[in-house]
Amino acid sequence: MTKPAFDLVIVGVGGQGTLLASKILGRLALGAGLGVKVSEVHGMSQRGGSVITHVRVGERVHAPLVALENADYLLSFEALEAARAAAYLKPKGVLIVNTQRILPMPVITGAAEYPADPLQAPGLAGHRVEKVDALKLALEAGNQKAVNLVLLGMLSRHLPFEGEAWEKAIAACVPPRTLQTNIRAFEAGRDETDKAGA
Repeated sequence: MTKPAFDLVIVGVGGQGTLLASKILGRLALGAGLGVKVSEVHGMSQRGGSVITHVRVGERVHAPLVALENADYLLSFEALEAARAAAYLKPKGVLIVNTQRILPMPVITGAAEYPADPLQAPGLAGHRVEKVDALKLALEAGNQKAVNLVLLGMLSRHLPFEGEAWEKAIAACVPPRTLQTNIRAFEAGRDETDKAGA
């Protein structure tokens, strides 16, 4: 039986929990006996700058970075970051995006304007786009910081891992006191994907 393999890019703004999301995915893959490479770029994370993480999963994974037009999935924690990273998606790749807007410094200072609709960027044409107000669902689950788990819940409907495996990976990566909140956020994301007809 062939083991699952996929390439994924996670983008967002520092402080949104992108690195925790990649850690959970790495733990999930290892728990399934798969090879995994995670490459994190987070030098600006403390300043609210862009953060990008590459996650490669398969029976054997050699290179840590996802090449342009090779990502099966793009998980974006912020709308403009999705447009910026669109070049990573392969044809007919899946974008899962939080519709929340976090203004970058050039917009805050007046040096640039935030696009009216970043998700209409030419680079996103032809891809499946699943949009969600992940912040709203995270707040309903009990913690605004659980945006990452909402997005992982949506992603989980596309990947061949059982719910129990996801829960074990989440439990291994979050503090015990926040586990139930994170699981609620994850389940909210899974339910949202069902509503979208995925």
